[in-house]
Amino acid sequence: MFTRNDTREINIGGIKIGGGNPVLIQSMTNTKTHEIHATIEQILHLEDAGCQIVRVAVPDIHAADAIREIKKHIHIPLVADIHFDYRLAIACIHNGADKIRINPGNIGGEDNVKEVARLAKANSIPIRIGVNGGSLEKEILDKYQGATPEAIVESALGHIELLEKYDFENIVVSLKSSDVNDTIKANKLFAEKSDIPLHLGVTEAGSSFAGSIKSAVGIGSILSMGIGDTIRVSITGSPVNEIPVAKQILNSLKLAKKGVEIISCPTCGRCNVDLLKIADEIEKKVTNIKRDVTIAVMGCAVNGPGEARHADIGVACGKGEGLIFIKGEVIQKVPEYEIVPALLELLSGL
Repeated sequence: MFTRNDTREINIGGIKIGGGNPVLIQSMTNTKTHEIHATIEQILHLEDAGCQIVRVAVPDIHAADAIREIKKHIHIPLVADIHFDYRLAIACIHNGADKIRINPGNIGGEDNVKEVARLAKANSIPIRIGVNGGSLEKEILDKYQGATPEAIVESALGHIELLEKYDFENIVVSLKSSDVNDTIKANKLFAEKSDIPLHLGVTEAGSSFAGSIKSAVGIGSILSMGIGDTIRVSITGSPVNEIPVAKQILNSLKLAKKGVEIISCPTCGRCNVDLLKIADEIEKKVTNIKRDVTIAVMGCAVNGPGEARHADIGVACGKGEGLIFIKGEVIQKVPEYEIVPALLELLSGL
């Protein structure tokens, strides 16, 4: 099996994926791409949240033309998402897109694929082949009697073969289904067959609650097998909300380079402070910290310094007060209303 350490290295606008490079977080704007100001504004918000690659929809030439101006104002690689019209892919390459996302089977024949591949190669632009369980070729659906993992992989391999026919190998693949198990199986099966980098996601995952859980289970399961080079959490609503979930998935698997991890207990009858308020306030205050640090927020002295002894800093709460500790060693006792400022002050000095 080809793990992320074994996949071929791909350069996307100066950022490398595959070949053992860090797993990167992607998202996709939900603005109308031709509305340039709104699209730039949303991308900048995504950047601030920690997004590392962004994708925009390109349904028409107005969107394709907007890419040139959008690129002037953003700081992360931009991917153009294209369906049906190969001329849009060509326009996006000319306008400075860092990667093209297409389905080679729906842009109008081999001559069109050949032209896109030729131009992308000449400009060192990678192509992501996006295969979704909901849009497979009829003959493959008939062969497998549905959008099975095997069907998804066969579709991807067919598209890869088409690009490679025209000497194009600068490829990334995504294999997505709204079914978590099918997504996991498809990516594992593909990784057993190819060294092409994989972009992971569970498509149409749903609302913030359901989408976060399905994405965490699906993406997390695949990443834990050593597979996957970029990820996108799919949540209905603002794409900015996807980024914290993606970061937490990576943090949970120790795959993130930077960031804050907060350990907090679920509370029980021994808790005598408003732990939820304390944990939420701390989380909001440390969002933009760009270094690795683990913060423990524990509801009582029973499970405080002991269970969180590996945390860099934390608090174990008693009745209306908290014991602040560093590396399991108690530093000071403070009243409940001083817990957050005291912890933050000590954190700044670590």
